[in-house]
Amino acid sequence: MQIIQGVENYIPGPRPLFLALGNFDGVHLGHQKLIKDLVLKSEQNQGIAGAFLFDPHTTRVINPSNAPKLLVANERKAELFADLGMDALIYHPFTAEIAHWSPREFVQRVLVEQLQVKEVFVGFNHTFGHKGQGDPAMLTSLGAEFGFVVNVTQPVKVSDMIVSSSLIRQMLDEGNIEMAADLLGYNPVIQGTVISGERRGSSIGFPTANLEFDPELNIPATGVYAGMVLSGDNYYKAVINIGTKPTFHEEFPLTVEVHIIDFNQNIYGKRLQISFLHKLRDQKKFNSLEELRNQIAADRDEAARVTKGPSETTEKVR
Repeated sequence: MQIIQGVENYIPGPRPLFLALGNFDGVHLGHQKLIKDLVLKSEQNQGIAGAFLFDPHTTRVINPSNAPKLLVANERKAELFADLGMDALIYHPFTAEIAHWSPREFVQRVLVEQLQVKEVFVGFNHTFGHKGQGDPAMLTSLGAEFGFVVNVTQPVKVSDMIVSSSLIRQMLDEGNIEMAADLLGYNPVIQGTVISGERRGSSIGFPTANLEFDPELNIPATGVYAGMVLSGDNYYKAVINIGTKPTFHEEFPLTVEVHIIDFNQNIYGKRLQISFLHKLRDQKKFNSLEELRNQIAADRDEAARVTKGPSETTEKVR
């Protein structure tokens, strides 16, 4: 899959462009339905399956104080798009100037003049243009005027709930990993680099990898989780702790620590991918080091029991 930075760097060719519009944060089940429909239509017409995305997220420019945490970073989003069979991702910087473009101006300048789209695919609640004035109905009308077809994907529901990025964020904030996974279509994942921590885990017999992660990412709620770690090409069962170390500190920054089960390698500076599978318990302050050690041992045993292995990880979309 090709990743293009800047719409001006896309060169239209003889193959027609079938284009998805949206932010696609999380590439959840609703997004997947849209993308699968697009890829199928593209294949049937010997076209190019592409997506146009603004970067950064539009809210980070228009209203940064209310910008949502992201479900996936661009690196992860590209992996998910590739898994679904997309040919190209076109990123374009979102600026204050573009924020003032009217819906017609966006369509004419980007979709028609730059990309020369054949068909466009959007979600039922897609908005575009200045103050979100454009909607699927307006896009359909503009498409008829400028000569491209608009396809609108209807809501996808899970347990009678409409799948959305905001609902998935809510599930993660509640520590409801299973429901978040059902809405995403894959288990929640974060990626990060192993950095040096307080090294307390090794002293009590449970060494942990401290993960430096993108602060813009929406990670699950504080607590202890069973999961899988991808290090290099290998998967390992793991216990993941998200918290502020209340046993040792009155106040401490939020950290992500991973105890990799049956693992003894130096991974400082390496990049890990962590998949969350089940929440084991809430964060807790312990009265003694021995009490903490016993609980970590119990967490490890429970994580090893409930985690089946790499087949459960499903980092690729289902």
